[in-house]
Amino acid sequence: MTAAAKPTDHSARADPDDPYALGRRDRNGGDHGDATGRGEGGPASKRIIVGYGFWIYLLSDIVMFSAFFAAYAVLARETAGGPTGAEIFGRGRVAIETVCLLLSSYACGLASIAAARKEMAGTLRWLAVTGVLGLLFLGIEIQEFASLIAEGAGPQRSAFLTSFFALVGLHGLHVAVGLLWLATMMAQIVVKGFRPNIERRLLCFTLFWHALDIIWVGVFSIVYLLGNLG
Repeated sequence: MTAAAKPTDHSARADPDDPYALGRRDRNGGDHGDATGRGEGGPASKRIIVGYGFWIYLLSDIVMFSAFFAAYAVLARETAGGPTGAEIFGRGRVAIETVCLLLSSYACGLASIAAARKEMAGTLRWLAVTGVLGLLFLGIEIQEFASLIAEGAGPQRSAFLTSFFALVGLHGLHVAVGLLWLATMMAQIVVKGFRPNIERRLLCFTLFWHALDIIWVGVFSIVYLLGNLG
């Protein structure tokens, strides 16, 4: 009499479409989950990975800005007999700068929505609005720096002004880099369309531009509002 054949566990067989056995059931009949390659049960999509990596960069950038904010907070009253913030900060000019940057962030969001819908004209239109408002912001800031230097309130006048020019200038430098990035993105969209890699780059640009908006709110509140009260 031959021995009874052992039952074959088909779930333990190697599946050529599942090389890591992510969809295999365990001995108790539990399912390890289906590996789809997206979301739960598998590796994240490249868009999520790129966005996550860019968030790490943004966090490192925020750490750098935090150091500049801390330096300004320490040196804000070190005027060395020179002008204070209340004497040199123009409220109207700063208000216009803030409105321009906030509106540019809103336009950037609308460009993202249009890109998600694959609307070429709408995406380019709102990106152009973002760029124009960013240029206005940067132009006003450069004008402010030039007028302060002409009045003898340059960065070498006092520790307060050094920290002011360093913090606000660092933000302005980021805006200038963002505008160059924006022009490049618009050219790539026109030439290549909404390819996956272009959409990922647009996502990173959008995160970058919104981060600059958030940082400017901090600059406006700490430097200009508190400076006008001092």
